[in-house]
Amino acid sequence: MVPIQTSFNPNGRKEIKQAISYADYAILKSKLQHVMQLDRNAGINGKYLIRSTYFDNFENKVLNEKKEGYINRDKYRVRIYGKSAAVINLERKSKRNNLTFKSKCTITQNEFEQMRIGDFSWMETDERALIRDLFHEMKYSQLKPMTVVDYEREAYTYPYGNVRVTFDSKVQSSMRNTDMFNKNLPMVDVLEPNLVILEVKYDEYLPDIIKFLLQSVDTRAEAYSKYQLSRMYG
Repeated sequence: MVPIQTSFNPNGRKEIKQAISYADYAILKSKLQHVMQLDRNAGINGKYLIRSTYFDNFENKVLNEKKEGYINRDKYRVRIYGKSAAVINLERKSKRNNLTFKSKCTITQNEFEQMRIGDFSWMETDERALIRDLFHEMKYSQLKPMTVVDYEREAYTYPYGNVRVTFDSKVQSSMRNTDMFNKNLPMVDVLEPNLVILEVKYDEYLPDIIKFLLQSVDTRAEAYSKYQLSRMYG
């Protein structure tokens, strides 16, 4: 299933991203269910599978900017849901100071395959601004599809403050294989099985009720990046 409701905001959003224990996840989930709505596009188990291909270059520009905590940085990825080619989005996630901005546009499987093999001259004059921006990065920073990341997501929403809380588990990496439409793409686990990645996204403010519930778990751990995890082995 494809989540139709997105949390994009042109004014930017605030984001908390931490790894929590599975026990803390179970506790927090049981509390959030009473005040937040489960994503209406979730599957029978309340979750859906996300597959993303991240772009980087030989010098690991994107990875290093993340590790070094640059306050202004951009990350490009191509995202699909449930390993299906029905909806393919090119997305850019940008950090500007402490705010997160997202841009996205729809692309075709063939367009992604052209990017994969380094055929990107067509992107320079494309009508989609995000495609033109990525062309610039591919030409001048040598960005290219680098790795595929899979994970299961469980998402909850709260209208006040436009809050979205997600739990990501079973994070896997394809290493350097970028054949993202191969449903049998070999993947390796990169997140410890007893951990879940908690993400909290909101606009101007985090409502007190959500803030109170989050206090019930230990969120002091180091921030986790799924892309960073996926590159641990290469």
